[in-house]
Amino acid sequence: MDKIKVIIADDSDFVRDGMKIILDVDEAFEVLGCASNGREAIEIAEQQRPDVFLMDIQMPEMDGIEATKYITEHNLGKVLILTTFDDDALVRDALKNGAHGYLIKNHTPEHLKQMIKSVVSGTSVMERSILENLAGTTAERTESVPGGGSGFSAEGYTDRELDIVKAVAEGLSNKEIAAKLFISEGTVKNYITSILSKENLSHRTALAVYYLTGRK
Repeated sequence: MDKIKVIIADDSDFVRDGMKIILDVDEAFEVLGCASNGREAIEIAEQQRPDVFLMDIQMPEMDGIEATKYITEHNLGKVLILTTFDDDALVRDALKNGAHGYLIKNHTPEHLKQMIKSVVSGTSVMERSILENLAGTTAERTESVPGGGSGFSAEGYTDRELDIVKAVAEGLSNKEIAAKLFISEGTVKNYITSILSKENLSHRTALAVYYLTGRK
């Protein structure tokens, strides 16, 4: 089985070195290089194509948002954003530029590795706590508003489609949604593809943000 190739971009030596150590001891991963800014990450990627970037947002020279836009436009790999609770607006910008998900920096090693694997397998990933921050609400409030956040329109959706959207916003995987709704994973995938096309969104993370915040 091929190793998952990773580039780590963060202006903190501590963060870069810590994640590199975590991934280097696992035979499923190969760290192609570490960068202190987006430009360095792109330079490495143009020499050795990665599967995924672990991308900080705020970096000198070229930040994670600008780098994500370039990486997406040039198909250099998938981007998993590294963030803190203070980065909500920046996270939204990164998602608009094509990021496939975001990860809080105080992760456990196993959570980090699972998030990377999910992104590589084609599943956009999200931290529920940040989704709630993006929505400016709590999970309890979200559950009490059937139509999602202010600005989200349920018009044109079937009940089943809304069930799918809500499950995506809860951070459930296709397998978990299938089990919850008693349908096949293939059916879930087809629903999500149709919904993304309907809303002109590129991936499920953007759909979750739209449902919770009403903003695309």
